[in-house]
Amino acid sequence: MEGKIVENVTLSQCYQLSRKFDNQYRRDYCAPFMRKVLPLQQGKLAWTAIPSMQLRNLSKYQSSFVKRGTIHCNAAASTTAVPYLEKVDFLKLQNGSDIRGVAVAGVEGEPINLTEPVAEAIAAGFAAWLAEKKKADSKRLRVSVGHDSRISAQQLEDTISRGIAGAGLDVVQYGLASTPAMFNSTVTEDDGFLCPADGAIMITASHLPYNRNGFKFFTNAGGLGKADIKNILERAADIYNKFTVEGLTSSKEKALASVKRVDYMNVYTSDLVKAVRKAAGNIEKPLEGFHILVDAGNGAGGFFAAKVLEPLGAVTSGSQFLEPDGMFPNHIPNPEDKAAMKAITQAVLDNKADLGIIFDTDVDRSAAVDSSGNEFNRNRLIALMSAIVLEEHPGTTIVTDSVTSDGLTTFIEQKLGGKHHRFKRGYKNVIDEAIRLNSVGEESHLAIETSGHGALKENHWLDDGAYLMVKILNKLASARASGHGGGSKVLTDLLEGLEEPGFSGELRLKINQSHQDLKGGSFRDYGEAVLKHLGNYIESYPKLKKAPVNYEGVRVSGFGGWFLLRLSLHDPVLPLNIEAPSKSDAVLLGNVVRAALTEFSALDTSALDKFVQAS
Repeated sequence: MEGKIVENVTLSQCYQLSRKFDNQYRRDYCAPFMRKVLPLQQGKLAWTAIPSMQLRNLSKYQSSFVKRGTIHCNAAASTTAVPYLEKVDFLKLQNGSDIRGVAVAGVEGEPINLTEPVAEAIAAGFAAWLAEKKKADSKRLRVSVGHDSRISAQQLEDTISRGIAGAGLDVVQYGLASTPAMFNSTVTEDDGFLCPADGAIMITASHLPYNRNGFKFFTNAGGLGKADIKNILERAADIYNKFTVEGLTSSKEKALASVKRVDYMNVYTSDLVKAVRKAAGNIEKPLEGFHILVDAGNGAGGFFAAKVLEPLGAVTSGSQFLEPDGMFPNHIPNPEDKAAMKAITQAVLDNKADLGIIFDTDVDRSAAVDSSGNEFNRNRLIALMSAIVLEEHPGTTIVTDSVTSDGLTTFIEQKLGGKHHRFKRGYKNVIDEAIRLNSVGEESHLAIETSGHGALKENHWLDDGAYLMVKILNKLASARASGHGGGSKVLTDLLEGLEEPGFSGELRLKINQSHQDLKGGSFRDYGEAVLKHLGNYIESYPKLKKAPVNYEGVRVSGFGGWFLLRLSLHDPVLPLNIEAPSKSDAVLLGNVVRAALTEFSALDTSALDKFVQAS
């Protein structure tokens, strides 16, 4: 494949390259929206997403505001401080192993905190972190930058590019891309596409509302962890506080000098196509005769229909919401969302398709639906992937998050002959645990969450929603090649024997951080006290049994089902997951938890109260 590199272009020119949907966004959404927002910013340096041609329509005050708001980048020696830079608590932007913030005004109570200067400082912080990690001497490091379909994405891509370029690193913009593709750019060996990149940044906030955005960071070792993100934010805070007018101007000039753009998604999708063809014995169109739909939810996953399925011979008519639209007008691009799953299920049934595939916004999560409308998501997706992986690697350990069902454990261990290692919530936790198990001699080939994040050892432990679907397509293709047709029935048959609960639900019990019971302590300490008390309380119930091995919260079996009360990774919330043969059995479990928590006045149990009282 020949590399397709757009020659060096200025940042303003970048908007006109390979962005078929950009102008529509700016015209239909960004520009009129941001014109309304500007007077409300009160001098903040916030990104505006207003094309230069529209500046003449602004008042004198607004115009000068925009000029201030688009002066950028890194610190340099100077005596002139930058005006209007507000104090920012950078560490509050950390969301586990990601960075997330509010990039667009318009939602009450959610002021912009991911401004252009903040984003630029974060990019410079990543550049400094990367340079230190790579310890490059004469080599000039290269960072790839891509984004999903959010309305703030392109502006942030250029802002991030200025931060990277201003720090002395090369920048390659990918435009609309998927999170997995960004990681892949660090392991691809192809000079024609300026690969491998030394580091990669994906601009995304997953399935969160249109006003949010954020960043994920990668090297060839994988996604960065919590400690790395904290380090980058600390560096960014220092850079931000040292911004000067002269330094920003110099940095902007460096960034405007040149930016390279590459159509890397062609490389990524080509590799996916090759994987399916190989699984089918190198047949050119192994999916010929299959009718497979895609629902991208107006995120970045629309490529899968035309770039992956159609070259493999599949019919994709009836696919929906493939066009990027950062306002997400049809449904939340989230495989866990009931409305989203209902949309793809209905599309499959209406079009009499063999299979439906749905992605989240940045394509690191996915789910599927068979020809009868049966969903492959949550426990069912884990069971399906476990069946496929255990055929290839008998006896291997499947690592999942903490809220997977007891029926799944029985299925993996007794039906499939594998081992189920139930760990903590958080896709990075699950992936890191699988890597750790391999390092101590316990073979694991699959790490997967009920959220749809799934990573395989064979794919660099990358949580890649598209690759998960490729594994499913491989099964269809190989079954067809060996003379076993029947559409998606070959997939449905793999789940035979999976016990599924009659009731499954999650209740969220919030901790009131201003309540006097906290006595100035943290919500985390209070939550841990709740869990400790619940664990002791359960000891007095002979019909209930605590899980002998448990890595998160308190998991208890009884009344034919189970419950798990745990502390949220980031928020002052104790999620309560309950599964049981019936709702009445679930209520029995709920009553146990309710009785145990009566003395904790700072805990809002109204959701639990309503659940048990409604039955």
